[in-house]
Amino acid sequence: MTAFYRTRASIRTIRRSFPRFSSIEERIGILIFTLMLILALSHPLWAHEFEIGSIEIDHPIASAPPEGAKVAAGYMTLKNSGAATDRLVSISSEIAGRTELHDMSVDAQGVMTMRPVTGGLEIPAGSEVALKRGSYHVMFMDLKRPINEGESFNGTLTFEKAGTVDITFKVEGRPGTEHHDHGS
Repeated sequence: MTAFYRTRASIRTIRRSFPRFSSIEERIGILIFTLMLILALSHPLWAHEFEIGSIEIDHPIASAPPEGAKVAAGYMTLKNSGAATDRLVSISSEIAGRTELHDMSVDAQGVMTMRPVTGGLEIPAGSEVALKRGSYHVMFMDLKRPINEGESFNGTLTFEKAGTVDITFKVEGRPGTEHHDHGS
């Protein structure tokens, strides 16, 4: 008996053993189910979220600064699913001598100003606060080393009620039109 006939015989044996999966539609269905299961189980591997108490920290990122810069900006979304307001009171990171929360605003003359947030950032119960370009954001000052797109670094957020949580900032490419001038 040649290898070809042995293979055909083996396939017939398998088909008789699993008659329910003999149609192409059933096989495609099984393949789709398997892929969905793999995707669902791998979510924690590609998710970029952190949680402490009722606070969820979603997608913390930092913008890669220009070469030689001593500052970088960071962004994320803070979600409070709890029944009480909480407050982000401090931020620290391994890559900066100082890490501060800043706010940007436009005055009556149309001039954009940036200043540190004092007293922490309130996160109302049942809502979210976005730290984003042109608004609240994290400033990493006195960078200890260059940070480049594709890297990650650790940071720590401290909330008034929820406590302290370690997070990871992923470094993304620098937007071409953004410029933060903090001087020395």
